[in-house]
Amino acid sequence: MATSEPEVEASGGAGNGGSDAVAPGGIGDPAAAPEMEAQEQKKKKKKAKKAKRKSYLPRFACMTGSEPDEDGGVDAEAEVPGDPPRSAHLVIMVNGLIGNDGDWRFAAKQFRKQYPGKVVVHCSKSNASRLTFHGVDVMGQRLAEEVKSVVKDNPTVQKISFIGHSLGGLVARYAVAKLYESGPASEPTKVNEECGSEGHGNHHQEDKNTDKICGLEPVNFITSATPHLGSKGHKQVPIFCGFYSLENLAVHSSRLLGKTGRHLFLTDGDDGKPPLLLQMVEDSEDIKFISALKSFNRRVAYANAQFDHLVGWSTSSLRHQSNLPKREHLSTRDKRYPHIINVEPAKTNSFKQEDSSEYKIDWRNTADLEEIMLRRLTRLSWERVDVSFSGSKQRYFAHSTIQVKTQCLNSDGEDVIQHMIDNFSV
Repeated sequence: MATSEPEVEASGGAGNGGSDAVAPGGIGDPAAAPEMEAQEQKKKKKKAKKAKRKSYLPRFACMTGSEPDEDGGVDAEAEVPGDPPRSAHLVIMVNGLIGNDGDWRFAAKQFRKQYPGKVVVHCSKSNASRLTFHGVDVMGQRLAEEVKSVVKDNPTVQKISFIGHSLGGLVARYAVAKLYESGPASEPTKVNEECGSEGHGNHHQEDKNTDKICGLEPVNFITSATPHLGSKGHKQVPIFCGFYSLENLAVHSSRLLGKTGRHLFLTDGDDGKPPLLLQMVEDSEDIKFISALKSFNRRVAYANAQFDHLVGWSTSSLRHQSNLPKREHLSTRDKRYPHIINVEPAKTNSFKQEDSSEYKIDWRNTADLEEIMLRRLTRLSWERVDVSFSGSKQRYFAHSTIQVKTQCLNSDGEDVIQHMIDNFSV
């Protein structure tokens, strides 16, 4: 304090003489007031501009899927802050064509909110944007490798479920086949050991089916607006309005979607091999597509009954066109889910592996391909949930609304996500 007094005197000059003297242009100088006021006004204008820019950010973030969630991260894999890493159930969410991990952001947040500490939700990042043109098999392999990594990073998980939107449902079907591990009930099964490794994992005895997906108990396999039967012919792509000329044009233009387009339009039958989607409805010596699907406790198909211009009701709900319910007879049954118009419980089917040699299939005949794919997939029991956004302003975006891809544009699908969560087997 002693040293500060001379400094004040020096700054005040000889005429001012005391410690109360203030330098010209200082806080106490009346001449400086207008200048300081102008500076304050300038700062306020800058702040106002900054706040205005920020006001647009939520809309932009919801459009791009890059909005950070409530715990500050972009990845929905993290658990609720403060919870110990004890979650036993891993939920893998898979995006569709030209999508990314942000497409499932809303659903992931709702899952974690309803089951805090019980689930680890991971939105897949391995097949984003143009990577979705690389083909169902390549994408499925990438997803399988990603799941292995996630399981390795979460040593407490014991169960696994998959939720796929649109193309993501097909990718998930391929991935689970790559991750499938069969095991008779009489033998001990490895629990949460890195897939394909030969290390010493935990072992336990189970009286029930011990088939595993990446060493974990498979529980829910859920698809949402997924073209299980492909996109070729028979009004499977409603935007073509059933005109075969447009459907044929789409087939010839499918190369624009890369290898994925050939898979979806069933034009990939090369070297004497059937199209990939046809291969994916039966077990082979190398990969067990049907056994992997069968290992899940539940298989659920959510389908838009109308207004989905990209994926038809038949292919997404795994029904023949002639077996689709009459829409005029369907209506909301539960006020909690205003857009769920029909729920068809799973029917117990006697599963029997078919010999593909029984059938002579013309791979150029779409009807034959559909019939075989449908017959083999429905030998497994499926729950079917039919959705309609009739009356909603968002109905023309039904393909994205059923997933709540972006909350600002697809919020009417929130009840569909809630139905998925409320009926989820944890």
